[in-house]
Amino acid sequence: MKATGIVRRIDDLGRVVIPKEIRRTLRIRGGDALEIFTDRDGEVILKKYSPIAELSDFAQEYSDSLAEATGHIALVADRDEIIAVSGAPKRGLMGRKINDEVQAVLEKGETVTTGEPPAVEGYEFRGQVATPIMKDGSLAGSVLLLSRDKEMTDLERRLAETAANFLAKHLD
Repeated sequence: MKATGIVRRIDDLGRVVIPKEIRRTLRIRGGDALEIFTDRDGEVILKKYSPIAELSDFAQEYSDSLAEATGHIALVADRDEIIAVSGAPKRGLMGRKINDEVQAVLEKGETVTTGEPPAVEGYEFRGQVATPIMKDGSLAGSVLLLSRDKEMTDLERRLAETAANFLAKHLD
């Protein structure tokens, strides 16, 4: 564990404030769910909860099918990082972050279909579709289809939206 040197007191209602610097670094926003763990040494551990990560095996199977059917790279991401990769080496993409500009569009519930800005930081693709997985009006994650040599058509957009809607129905 990494020490931050920050100390906070618990108020009379049992609340503690997570400093802005830590929230920004870990991409914790107001309304985000946190899991609370304790260990035998009496430590309390807060972990950002990801309902999409709970479906990681299922998301991987869906992205495998999507990549096989389209011939494109298929990714599933939670709000912070990619959790399923198909059609490309996992090592380079798994755990990478979605571009902040693309993430902002997804937060609005909109689909991104242009190659600019690139959906995955550090990777350039000729065609891309990034569509949000929405649950109760909030962004839970996203489905991405990427191609290095082809532009995306309306068919790929509809496939990504179908995948996102299907995954959303399987969230808690």
